[in-house]
Amino acid sequence: MKKSQLSLCIDVPLPDDILDEVVDKAKDYALMNGLSMHSSDCFDRNCVKISRFTLLPTSFPRNEFEKATSIQATLQKLMHKVAYNQDFLNNTLKSTIKVDDFTAELFKIYKTVYEEGYAQSYSLGLLRSDYLLNGDLEIKQVELNTISSSFAGLAPLVSNLHKFVLSELGHHDKTKNLPENYSCVQYAQGLIDAWTLYKNTEAVILFIVEEITCNICDQRAIEFEIRRVNPQIRVIRRTFADLIKQAQLRPNKELIVGNHIVAVAYYRTGYQSTAYTSNDVWSIRLLIERSRAIKCPSIQYQLAGTKKVQEALAQPGVLKQFLDESEITKVLKIFTGLYALELNEAGDKAVAMGISQPEKYVLKPQREGGGNNVYGTDIKIVLETLKNSEERNAYTLMEYIDAPLQNNYFLGPNNDKNTLVDLISELGIYGIIIGDENDIKVNKQVGHVIRTKPFGENEGGIIAGAGGLDSPYLI
Repeated sequence: MKKSQLSLCIDVPLPDDILDEVVDKAKDYALMNGLSMHSSDCFDRNCVKISRFTLLPTSFPRNEFEKATSIQATLQKLMHKVAYNQDFLNNTLKSTIKVDDFTAELFKIYKTVYEEGYAQSYSLGLLRSDYLLNGDLEIKQVELNTISSSFAGLAPLVSNLHKFVLSELGHHDKTKNLPENYSCVQYAQGLIDAWTLYKNTEAVILFIVEEITCNICDQRAIEFEIRRVNPQIRVIRRTFADLIKQAQLRPNKELIVGNHIVAVAYYRTGYQSTAYTSNDVWSIRLLIERSRAIKCPSIQYQLAGTKKVQEALAQPGVLKQFLDESEITKVLKIFTGLYALELNEAGDKAVAMGISQPEKYVLKPQREGGGNNVYGTDIKIVLETLKNSEERNAYTLMEYIDAPLQNNYFLGPNNDKNTLVDLISELGIYGIIIGDENDIKVNKQVGHVIRTKPFGENEGGIIAGAGGLDSPYLI
């Protein structure tokens, strides 16, 4: 069966002389405006390379883009209510924590702080809901990221770059079809709002970062925007190794890092098991969760973002616990098929489906950050290995979304020949939510990104996969 294809906003291929000139300009634009990152292959603190990106924006149905932006606040309310519903988290994750050590350790921290009583009742969510278009050109949700939702700092730069490229090619009239994007400014404002809620003008915002941060420009863009908007606010960056040496709790549960009181702890790491290199790191995560600092995300938000929760919410009748009928109708339209692999008749049926037709599914563990999913014939191998084992509860089986192709130029930090390639694109919608168990103070959609990968590549992450940055051209 032939895959569906969407046309680009202008005719391609471009003449070689025009293409070479505009590619040079686009790459220099990317470099000069910070559309860059450190190399993961040969890390050098003093050097960056341009990120991978598409030369032209990706065509995207306007009504589906507007559907995604309009439903973001509802999805965030749903995640918030799930995060503050202990019974639901307990029941949903009880089988997973028996076989998935990483989720089990997170849940152990959650159980501890829940039983002690939250020292900080508010949570901050800087979230991103990801979508693929299906064969009918309707959005279907891939996942909702609740921790370290990346590229909000760089996404507006891509939109501006694409407006520049279209203008250079004589199509300035088409730039009106690229929606404005304020994700960087708004993510910074979300952190400022949480800092303000803490009510201590001497306190800092803590970015918790990896030992080696490749995605530096994305993070720094948000940090520098905070300083621009409110010069009074200081941002500090610390690794888990730094925090083991510097972090402590005062008797009143204030989080102290060095000489700083922390108002907001913003995780740009901690979403993968590899970040927790020792018991000391897990102890620091617990110490932070026990503190009065507002966490982004709190431990309950991180658990609400697991694939197992996504799977549970897609089951018939479950959404009635959290949303009204009109909201449920809209949410169900964006869900795709998700199947539990529990040791029961339904789980056995799901395993059999995955083994018999692996090309129709994606097998997902409880992980974020890219590079973790299982595709194609590998699904059959994994499921046959786990067929009668409780370990299969660590996975969720999701229907494969057969997204349309687009022909575009895919650029990066190399000197490869500029040729058209078939690409698949995933839309991400950014949002902010701040609230406690009884009250949501902020809940809004704030921007977007498209992440695009060559057709045939399984992993489209910018850092962990073969993806590049992109922006939508609304049709």
